[in-house]
Amino acid sequence: MPKRQAKVVQASAHAICADAVEFRWPGKHGFGLSVRHLAIERGEHVLLLGPSGSGKSTLLSLICGIVSPARGSIEVLGRSLPDMGSHARDRFRAEHFGIIFQMFNLLPYASALDTVLLPLSFAPDRQARASKERPARDEAERVLSALGIDVPLATREIAANLSVGQQQRVAAARALIGGPEIIVADEPTSALDSESQRRFLDLLFRQVEDAGATLLMVSHDERLSARFGRAAHLQDVVAMARERSA
Repeated sequence: MPKRQAKVVQASAHAICADAVEFRWPGKHGFGLSVRHLAIERGEHVLLLGPSGSGKSTLLSLICGIVSPARGSIEVLGRSLPDMGSHARDRFRAEHFGIIFQMFNLLPYASALDTVLLPLSFAPDRQARASKERPARDEAERVLSALGIDVPLATREIAANLSVGQQQRVAAARALIGGPEIIVADEPTSALDSESQRRFLDLLFRQVEDAGATLLMVSHDERLSARFGRAAHLQDVVAMARERSA
């Protein structure tokens, strides 16, 4: 018999790859999304543009495994999200994603420093990466300082009591702690003036590049396109987005 050739499996160059994805929020008139194809290479910085209500946040929820598609494939770092159970997706997201939410989602009772450390409680591998060179608390202080947050302020002040710009940088530090491979940002600069926006993006890109992470940001602001390696319009990715009926 001929000798069977060993199958060589190469690591995917894609951080994210979604194909023929169908999703609808529950309810008779729930918003639905149909994604033709989206592929983002590891280390890429991609801006996805679309108006409010076009499905950008829904697409991010699918990519992060917060919700699961009715059909289609979503692979992240070579792993199929639809093939995972909900607990496995939660664990995978905690380990490999840093998410900057549009409204920041900071804890109303915790200091800025403790807010940054929180994701490590749910992700042992990320915790290990954060504490590889220094204690995790020292690493959180380093990231906050790199993003322009005074460490004594972060230690004593409740995160939700900070200014909008400071809250935004705390949210970014929380996403970056422990070096997740993928940073996802949902309209993170929408509440900032142009100068604050520029300063925040300068800091964010510097930290993302230092970590070698993939960055996917969604926004309605076309002016941000020049800052990214690639900008795409949601309409070029999504076959159909169905709004809720009145």
